[in-house]
Amino acid sequence: MGALETKAIVAINQTANQFQSSIVIQVGGRYIDVKSILGLSITLFNNQAYELYIQGPDEEEARAVMKSVFEKHGFTLKVM
Repeated sequence: MGALETKAIVAINQTANQFQSSIVIQVGGRYIDVKSILGLSITLFNNQAYELYIQGPDEEEARAVMKSVFEKHGFTLKVM
């Protein structure tokens, strides 16, 4: 994992942890808690498409912010 990937993982994780909502990405048949830095580090690669699921009290704001941070780092994301 290179420095850019590490930077993206940390940015995504720190952003997700600002919200109370549950934030999960699906890749393949796996669901990964975006608030888990370990889960992100073994899952996040630029050549994959992700589905983002958010549920909770601040989900509308979280959707917009998380979509932005994923796209900023070049990840293909579909918000569900």
